[in-house]
Amino acid sequence: MSSVPILPTAELHVHIEGTLEPELALRLAVRNRTPLRSTELDDLRRAYSFRDLQSFLDLYYELMAVLQRPEDFVDLADAYLARAAAQGVRHAEVFVDPQAHLARGVPLEVVMEGLGEAFARAEERHGMSARLIACFLRDRDPDEAEALLPRLLPYRGLVIGVGLDSAEVGFPPERFERVFARAADEGLHRVAHAGEEGPPAYVRSALDRLGVERVDHGNRSLEDRDLVARLREEQLPLTVCPLSNVALRTVARLEDHPLPAMLAHGLLATVNSDDPAYFGGYLHDNVTAVTRALGLTAEQRRRLAENSFRASFLPEEVKSRHLDAVAAA
Repeated sequence: MSSVPILPTAELHVHIEGTLEPELALRLAVRNRTPLRSTELDDLRRAYSFRDLQSFLDLYYELMAVLQRPEDFVDLADAYLARAAAQGVRHAEVFVDPQAHLARGVPLEVVMEGLGEAFARAEERHGMSARLIACFLRDRDPDEAEALLPRLLPYRGLVIGVGLDSAEVGFPPERFERVFARAADEGLHRVAHAGEEGPPAYVRSALDRLGVERVDHGNRSLEDRDLVARLREEQLPLTVCPLSNVALRTVARLEDHPLPAMLAHGLLATVNSDDPAYFGGYLHDNVTAVTRALGLTAEQRRRLAENSFRASFLPEEVKSRHLDAVAAA
């Protein structure tokens, strides 16, 4: 198959900590004198092989230790933005896990200062816009999330919403109903990981109890016919991450991925990279992989690009400009 054309796209499901490439991790480890499991690049790369979500999270949180100063977060974000822009991303709504940094003694101000500096110059340097969605860690006490929320409010120009991520099974969305209601009262957008490893009931709970405007992953929604009908009728977006699903073994092979079924059902599905440094590819790498594995047509790829902007939290007039760019491409 010839190369897959790059279309202008919005990325709506990417964790900034998950863009930490081994080379940058080693460089920051030296800068901050942070011990890692190995100082050899090949050894570290070999560690990027996972049995399941938890084994990935173990390495993910271990390598996060190299992020200590504002300039570390600047370097991390700049590296992501450069790669994303080269793959057609024109707008990114990027997840960050403040609790994971606070828990290891890195102040919230350090995280926001660094990411804010990089995002503020994203248009000038990379020709794209970028904003943050601050995620609550679902395997931690919901009271911790409630204490974090007011600390996020001074960063409204940067932080446009809240999310829910980390280990899913055993941690249903409704545990965070109160903090999501408070976020809604503050005018913040709401999204949540649901239906990646957890059952369709978690997707329903995210919609009904948390009031989310987008479902991150949502693959297992297809197991519930009524839920599929609701997602289609309400055009509730799903931010799908194909290479991630295979890497974490929630899908056995890319050829088995449910993306074509989602499109056939008329769902507002989008393709995203999730944790690209760990899962083998950035946004267009994912599009190329599913095109080849699933035989996606040019029309389906155009639809996915259009879906990404429709599912974004951009103002309607900005969405329209991006949709015009997709049509022109």
